[in-house]
Amino acid sequence: MATTIRSSPSAAGTGRARRAGKRHSPYPGWFYLPAAVVYGVLFLLPTFASFYFALTRWTIFDSEFIGLGNFVQFFSEPALVKGFTNTFVYAVVTSGAKVVLGLGLGMLLTSQIVGRGYLRAVVFFPVLVSSVGVGITFQVLMHPTKGAINAALGVFGIDGPGWLVDPSLALLSVALVDVWKGVGLATLIYMAGIVSIPKEYYEAAKVDGAGSWTLFRNVIFPLSWPATSTVITLSLIGGLRSFDLIWAMARGGPGFTSDVIASVIYKQYQAGFYGLSTAGNVILFLAVTALVVPLTRFLARKEVEL
Repeated sequence: MATTIRSSPSAAGTGRARRAGKRHSPYPGWFYLPAAVVYGVLFLLPTFASFYFALTRWTIFDSEFIGLGNFVQFFSEPALVKGFTNTFVYAVVTSGAKVVLGLGLGMLLTSQIVGRGYLRAVVFFPVLVSSVGVGITFQVLMHPTKGAINAALGVFGIDGPGWLVDPSLALLSVALVDVWKGVGLATLIYMAGIVSIPKEYYEAAKVDGAGSWTLFRNVIFPLSWPATSTVITLSLIGGLRSFDLIWAMARGGPGFTSDVIASVIYKQYQAGFYGLSTAGNVILFLAVTALVVPLTRFLARKEVEL
């Protein structure tokens, strides 16, 4: 008569925990030491140094500890506060537009349309071009009197606006160029997410008589949520840290209307206010961290729910 030997739940759990502990790391601890040293020297050390020098009035040769004076001055000057506000406006506008346009173009370029490969290359091409080159080019194209954009609008009897000289339009004009340049990457991410959806879901939806909107709402959008969370995170971080395109097109002008934190920091460095500009860097770092970390966790929870 065969006898079945059953282990107790506690013993089985202990065995699984022991095996999991053994599989935790296939390498010895010292194997990670070179990477830890490089990370500490190139990231941790400069970060802590920045936090210290943000509390000082420093030059190349000496420094004077002044506590939170740089931070108080940063938030007491209207131009600096304007740059701080513009940073969040710019990041929200560009990231939101990239999500919407990227999703739409991703769906279009994964459908059966003529010239699909060519259109994919056209959409992605601006991502490969230098931001400074794009900024200089659009600075010429958006010239209020000699620019090609206003000249084209004039053919249809439309008086083109002062894209980069109108204080109310300067930041939005740069944001539109940023979207044009970066939407190709968002589209590529969405294309990868849409293509990875199993065809069985589409077939089941068609059997149930789902239309285009129902298919998008119940299949494409929820199953491509990992792509959406990736695009939101990357676009938001890029928008908060944006500098080169804004500087190449408008240099923060006219006045301070298109200034963001990065351009303000650069101007403070140029003026010799090193402590104040370092404090701006710290504020930018804390703002990005405070916004992106909870957003990433929220998007991860939303992905699990969907």
